[in-house]
Amino acid sequence: SLVIRGEKDEHAVLCSKDKTYDMKIADTSNMLLFVPGCKTPEELNADPASCNIIYSQIAGFSKNYWELRRCRPKLKKLRKLLMEDPYEGPDSQKDQTSTFSKYTTEDLLSLIQASEEEILHQLQVIDACKIEGYWRILDFDYEMKLLSHVTQLIDSESWPFSKVPLCACLEELGSLEPREMIEHILLSYGRKYVDDGEVFFEMREDKICRAIAQMLLQNAVKFNLSEFEEVWQQSVPEGMTTRLDQLQGLALVDKSSRPETIFLLKVEDLPEDNQERFNSLFGIREKWTEVDITPYIQDLCTEKQTVGALLTKYARSSMLNGVKVFNSRRPIS
Repeated sequence: SLVIRGEKDEHAVLCSKDKTYDMKIADTSNMLLFVPGCKTPEELNADPASCNIIYSQIAGFSKNYWELRRCRPKLKKLRKLLMEDPYEGPDSQKDQTSTFSKYTTEDLLSLIQASEEEILHQLQVIDACKIEGYWRILDFDYEMKLLSHVTQLIDSESWPFSKVPLCACLEELGSLEPREMIEHILLSYGRKYVDDGEVFFEMREDKICRAIAQMLLQNAVKFNLSEFEEVWQQSVPEGMTTRLDQLQGLALVDKSSRPETIFLLKVEDLPEDNQERFNSLFGIREKWTEVDITPYIQDLCTEKQTVGALLTKYARSSMLNGVKVFNSRRPIS
């Protein structure tokens, strides 16, 4: 089945089960006729002797049609809706008094301009979870509290990060937090697998290091890079190694300042529209190297549009100290 999605102030899109298409009216020079019960030559009797003239009534006509073009699903609104009321845990008073709406799968399907499969996949990407039938995103501080419980338990039990048992985690931490929250944080920061009938998780080092970096960076406008790297390594669980490439699309290093600095710049906070995204990026920094800008435009790519094609269309390249850099094609106010 196909469904048209969009609120009154949005441009309509057509969605199948797993794809999203822009809809545009296209004119045709050949008038299209609507004929009830119309038969093609193949459906008629091929015997020339029995040929009769068939009189058909034309029920309507059209000089245009809907042209569909595959497009990126418009998923930014999904995170925005869920962030109106992040889940702060079972003891939060705010959750009992909140006036914000909560959203079921059906609600999201009616509000988000994307196919069902694309919406459900994005809910996984942003680590949303279902609580009492509603999709929620965990408040970042509460998420870090849960992650801290898990990593401290792993450390105290001397478990390898590649084999963290679900049952033992639920037994040990079930008195501190709801069991479904413990399992959710393991699913968010680990890969689930079964070994000899028991469920284990292989913890994802890069994602844990990235979350801890975000926790450190969100309290500072800019951070001295060398100091940050030192504090970051000391803050992650013992046995994990921090690397700057873990922060792609989350933080940006300013190599032009002395000393070098790092600051939080999350790709999900940038505009969804291509031109607006580039305007925003060139407003933050006048000239970008391809390595620096790629994490912030990668999600704009479609089947036919690569990072290189986006840069060719929206940026102008030049050489700076022997390095290729990109700046805006238009003046940024």
